[in-house]
Amino acid sequence: MSEINLAGIAGSIRKYSFNKALLHNAQNLSDDNVNIDILKIDNLPFFNQDVESSNFPEAATEFKNRIKEADGIIISTPEYNRSIPGVLKNAIDWSSRPPTDNAWAGQRVLVLGASIGPISTAIAQSHLKHSLLYLDCLVMGQPEFYLGNAHDKFNDKGKLTDEQTRDFLKETLHTFIDFIGKQ
Repeated sequence: MSEINLAGIAGSIRKYSFNKALLHNAQNLSDDNVNIDILKIDNLPFFNQDVESSNFPEAATEFKNRIKEADGIIISTPEYNRSIPGVLKNAIDWSSRPPTDNAWAGQRVLVLGASIGPISTAIAQSHLKHSLLYLDCLVMGQPEFYLGNAHDKFNDKGKLTDEQTRDFLKETLHTFIDFIGKQ
């Protein structure tokens, strides 16, 4: 089996984010040949088209390069006001600009989400998938992974304690590796 390097992006910058915890659990549940590197987005400045051609920020360049180098991307997003968080949209904007150097083109992407609400992140994921498809990503359609009532599924250390959710996350990761097609 060849080594598979994935980039993980949590759409929340909260210290105790359920979506960061979901990515950390994915790291722990993935096979030995799968590496998931969780990328930072809290160090990116607000996107400003005025500086994209003259003074592209170093943090945005590093983030963009890590997207390009990954075999696949896992995004775990919360839902804020029925859409994705601004920090996640900002990261996507920086890494897709300028249009002639879109880091997302051709990337395979798995979208996950966790929320304390019962309907989880269904609407945010829908919005995110539309943006990613526009950027020419190959977004895995099935299975969909929506983790509602997340506060009941993690312990205080961020470990998934719900066995059914752990099993489904592991199954979803295996399906994503198959979707990437690098085995």
